[in-house]
Amino acid sequence: MKKVVVIGAGIGGLACAIRLAYHGFSVTIVEKESRSGGKLQPVDTADYQFDLGPSTVTMQHVFADLFTACDRRIEDYLTFYPIKDGTRNFFADGNIVDYSTDVDRVEEQIAVFSQHDATNYRAFLEKSSSFYQIAERQFFSQLMYAWKVKLSPHLLFDFVRIKPFTSYQKLLRSYFNHPNTLAMFGRYATYVGSSPYHAPAIFSMMTHLEGKQGVYGIKGGTYAIVSALERLALELNVTIKKNTTVKKININNKKAVGVQTNNGEFSADEVIANVDALTVYQQWLKDHPMNQKITKKEPSLSGMTLLLGIKQQYQQLRHHNIFFPDDYKREFDAIFKDKKMPVDPAIYICNSSYSEPSRAKVGGSNLFVLLNAPSLSKNTMWSSNMNETVRNQVLNRLERNGFTNLEDSIEYEEIMTPDDIKRRTGAYQGTIYGMSSNRFKQAFFRVPNKDTHIEHLYFVGGSTHPGGGTPMVTLSGSLVADDIIDRYKIQRS
Repeated sequence: MKKVVVIGAGIGGLACAIRLAYHGFSVTIVEKESRSGGKLQPVDTADYQFDLGPSTVTMQHVFADLFTACDRRIEDYLTFYPIKDGTRNFFADGNIVDYSTDVDRVEEQIAVFSQHDATNYRAFLEKSSSFYQIAERQFFSQLMYAWKVKLSPHLLFDFVRIKPFTSYQKLLRSYFNHPNTLAMFGRYATYVGSSPYHAPAIFSMMTHLEGKQGVYGIKGGTYAIVSALERLALELNVTIKKNTTVKKININNKKAVGVQTNNGEFSADEVIANVDALTVYQQWLKDHPMNQKITKKEPSLSGMTLLLGIKQQYQQLRHHNIFFPDDYKREFDAIFKDKKMPVDPAIYICNSSYSEPSRAKVGGSNLFVLLNAPSLSKNTMWSSNMNETVRNQVLNRLERNGFTNLEDSIEYEEIMTPDDIKRRTGAYQGTIYGMSSNRFKQAFFRVPNKDTHIEHLYFVGGSTHPGGGTPMVTLSGSLVADDIIDRYKIQRS
């Protein structure tokens, strides 16, 4: 029986371990924390329950496929429910749009401030859907490390069709002209840690996911995904070693043969890193040629999070909410050009107690507040003073937007910064998505899932192909597992 070691029990690592274990591999996951999940973690108090990490769930079929391939019913592990309101967008001019799969309603709301943009919405949605279909066919179904794949005539034909040299912003402006519409749809570039003013047009496909397929919640919170995957992994005899920190990846004759940890050595025929790939190279593979390229890569954005347990409810909030500033571009200039925290960033709030009242005390709310932030650098050294400043700015702005007595209503509060993300998850420079997709090469040629210099070393997760977000990292794990299964000539389920 071939042995596999997976470094990290995030969603990508768990998905990969599940696929491999189902096909007869002996799989051990080594996880440095006491709990699985990587960037996705629960924070539970007596009165409030939160999820740290991704909160917007799309592409439900990706999770279902993973369970189906193991002869399991996802309904026995997870309960998804549709969030019919989608995302409520609050604009600086007072307008509101609930972005959902109700196309007629979206058009009506956009028409309040721009009939031109409302008229063009359906055409834009169709363009978004065409990009998604290409991505699903070419990028979500295969790994991209082999040149025979990259130079495939079918891929090259589709590559031209996704307008790889057209920026997302240029595409948006060919349909819309109002700042509200441009901000609402431009925000989807942040789902891959990038700027809507520099990321390529293909990321408009996110609009298809939320505007056609829809957004889902998960009963008990997003961390239920991790719990379900861990349960399935254990059923398939995957060994999960927690509180186990990797000290070294063992290399012999340019082949990965195992890992050394604080709890001993684990030999392996395949080593899979569910850790930020750039961190792996800098920390454990210091002589690797990739290290010469890392400093030239632009990091993705990071985030600052406030968890607020408040003893009241705000009727204007829905499950997903975003408050836009009057100058959205200024936010990304600060993050990517100046490497500084924006003065007036967009504020995202996940209020999951709107859909599941039991996640907050009676009459209360559990607010997960997320701000885009720059990656860690010489210009962004976080301090308690900086935390306090940004926190007060956010609360003051929310109070100006109708959150009366917010400060006095807070019963539980926790702040997480890029420093915390780096310390807890090993993320390169505290980023959420590894490197940004603001440049052509970084957008379409991410760190490959299979190392090109060391045999039997793979990468899964948000820093590699096909990208960040819970469905993408699940696909990442499944695709890497399938590549290994095929290499051993095992028939896939």
